[in-house]
Order: sequence, then C-alpha cells, then structure tokens
Amino acid sequence: MKKKVFVFFPDGVGLRNFAFTNFKEIGESMGFDIQYWNNTVFSLKDNLGFKEVKIENHKIHPLTPLYARAKKHIELNISQKKFNDSVYATYKFPFSYQGIKNSIKTLFIKTLIGFNNSESGLVRIRKRIHSLERKNPKYAYCKAQLQQHKPALIFCTTQRATQAISALLAAKDLGIPTVTFVYSWDNVPKAMQVVETDYYVVWSDLMKAEVLKYYDFVKAEQIFVTGTPQFEPHFNTALKQSKAAFFKQYNLDIDKKYICFSGDDETTSPLDQYYLEDLAKAVRNLNSKGANLGIIYRKCPVDFTNRYATVLAEHKDIIKVLDPIWKQVGKQWNEVLPEKEDFNMLYNVCAHSEFVTNVCSSTVFDFVVHNKPCIYYNYEQPQLKKGIRDIGQNYKYVHFRSMPSTSAAVFCTDKKELEGLVAAILNGSLSNVQEGKQWFEIVAGKEPMKASERIWEHINQLLS
Repeated sequence: MKKKVFVFFPDGVGLRNFAFTNFKEIGESMGFDIQYWNNTVFSLKDNLGFKEVKIENHKIHPLTPLYARAKKHIELNISQKKFNDSVYATYKFPFSYQGIKNSIKTLFIKTLIGFNNSESGLVRIRKRIHSLERKNPKYAYCKAQLQQHKPALIFCTTQRATQAISALLAAKDLGIPTVTFVYSWDNVPKAMQVVETDYYVVWSDLMKAEVLKYYDFVKAEQIFVTGTPQFEPHFNTALKQSKAAFFKQYNLDIDKKYICFSGDDETTSPLDQYYLEDLAKAVRNLNSKGANLGIIYRKCPVDFTNRYATVLAEHKDIIKVLDPIWKQVGKQWNEVLPEKEDFNMLYNVCAHSEFVTNVCSSTVFDFVVHNKPCIYYNYEQPQLKKGIRDIGQNYKYVHFRSMPSTSAAVFCTDKKELEGLVAAILNGSLSNVQEGKQWFEIVAGKEPMKASERIWEHINQLLS
C-alpha cells in the first residue's frame, strides 16, 4: 500500500520548489501517494491536475502575528547578546505608529518583548502561540481534515508561515510526523523559524549548523541535509533553447551581447533603479568605444513599483525588459506565484547572458551554475537620504559570511569602477565563477541537482 504524504503549502512561496519542479514525479516514482494540502489561493488541481485537499479556513488567531513579531525580536535580542554581534539588530523591521490601530499593536508587541526578553521568556511566547492556535477554529478544521484523509506524514514547504502553525499542531496532536523545509539561505540567522516540527530539511551542512546554533531545542538527528529544489532546473539541459530561438522569442538582437540586471525588492534595494541606470550608462560608454552590448532587465517578481520606469524609457534602445512569468492571484507578496514556464525563461536568461549584476541576490548561484560571473553593487547612491535603507548593510548579514573569499562575487564598490569591471568580465580577465562555485557548494550542498531525491529518501526512511 502506498504511503500517503501531504505536501503542505501554507502560502505560495513553496510552489516554485515543490509544485513546478520534478519533486512530485520523483516522490511518485518512489511509491508515495502525494496529495497537496493547500492553504493558497492557487488551485493545484485546476492548474496542474494534482490531488489536493484545500484548506478554506485561512484565519489565524488575531494575536498570533503579534506574538510571532515579539518572538522574532526576542530571538534577535538573544542572538545579539549571546554572540556580541550588532548585525542581529539590523534584521528588525521598524514598528509602525501610523494610526491608532498600528500604535496599539506596536505597544502590545513592545510590552510582550519587555516582559519576555530572555530564554525563559522566549519559551513562554512559543507556548502562548501554540495555545492561541490550538484555540483557533482553524486548528479543529485542519485536525478534521487530517482525521479524514489520514496522511502518514506532513511535509511543510516553508518554516516561516504563521498560517502553518495550527495545521502542524493538529498533526502533532494526532501523532502524525511533521517535516519542514527551511526555505531560504538567509532565514535561520534572521529568526524566521515560525513553525516547530519533528524534523527539518536544510540546504547544507552550513544551514544545519545554523539551526543547531540558534535553536537549542532542535537536535542534530532531527535535521536532514538535502540541498534545495530551487536550483534543480538549472541542471535540466532539456530546458535549454538555442541562442537563436531564445533571442527570436523575446525579440533580442542576435548581434548583441547581453548583461542581465536582476532587480531586487524595494526593501532590499530601495534605490535599485539607479544601479540599473549606472549599468546602462556604462554599457552606453562601452558601445561608443566599439562594443555592441545590451541589458536584459528581469525584475523582482514581487516588486509592484514603477520606480524603474524613467530609466527604462530613457535607455529603451539598450534595455530589454523580460518580466518573470509570475501571476498575481492576491494582494500579498506571497500571493504572486510563478508559472512553470518561468523555469525555461530563467534557465535561458542565465545561459545566454554574459553575466548578471544585482544587489546581494542569490541569483549569483543561478548564474554560476551556468559558469557566468556576477557583479554585486556595493556603493551608496547620491539619492540616499535619511529614511532610505543603505544597501551596504545587506553584505554584513550573517549569510554573507559564508563566502569562502571576497572573490566569490565581483564587488563594485565605486560607481566609477563599473565600466571597467564590465569590460574586464567581457574580455575574460575577471571572473568569480571558480570561487562562486565553491560558495554555491557551501550554501547549497555538494549535489544540488539531487535535492528532491534526497528529500524523498529521508521521508522514506522516516516512514520505514
């Protein structure tokens, strides 16, 4: 009899990894009955033909987000004190006092922090979150679904969603094993572990060490190192189009060499449009000296601003916009969901661009798989003023300490250097690919192409 596994989507961030890769096919080939426990607005049944159990009750306890915010602040405070490191303070988002409602919420959160700002206080907050969610109607709703469908195991596709708490507590109380995937390379030090499960799936030995470092209630035997399905499509050569076909599909000039500018979200890089402008000016200067270059601008899928419009209009002869193939199905950032076709586009953007430039994005790894360099912008823009976040703090974050050397990316620390760096990469005298591949192995493990297979192997061991 096939073992039924619920692949749980508390929100849409896991769809790219676990619905649009070969994750399902690999699990089915190993004999699992895979059903998607779906808390998103995206219908896996209607769009992909997958078996799904829809969670229609999306209401978490109204106090849970406030306790979760307090929990994150307390964890960061503890880390800052324990490791004597001010970087943890930079992970905190500012509180809002706009309007009476926000002011009351802020005062409540700050009160929780004030009375629980310790290891023992953190335990109280965790217990309180569990208590609130067990009292919430969604808990009983999810528990009834589990009793009806009787899965052998729940695999949660992200550790950072408050929408997952009640469902996983229901599974725990029914004795159903739970596993969660740590979603992103920067999540552990940023105190983004919202759920607590029986087992944790991480990308690498580095991430395993981080989980053990920050969460003393998790034991080494509860953590499985697998890699992440995020990068698996880059190893699927069936996705590759010829340069001629790709350029024709997106109306690119076959005679030009293209540099990819990978856009950031507004929080990470609030002045991102000016880095695109700097690249466009550098390209224009090089073209005036005999080069024939263009720029592929691929925006951040969850950037809804029009902040690039002026730059794109002024440099439309140089910049070609290739928007990610994502679909907005709701108003929240995690309700912008990828289409499967976006894998094809990203693969070929990487394959047919000369290199990528951005601010601190993990796209450095997407491109290094294709042996393509990456320039990281790391200088202030003159438009920087009080209240606008300086991108420089990004590179001080804990996850950037995983770099084996500063040569793992090409850092542009002065706008005046950009044109020279671009020229040096194009003529082959500058590259970060070798060191970048070492960094990629540290972050994503030794066999990133086998992440889905590794996850299912560990699930199989648990159920055997």
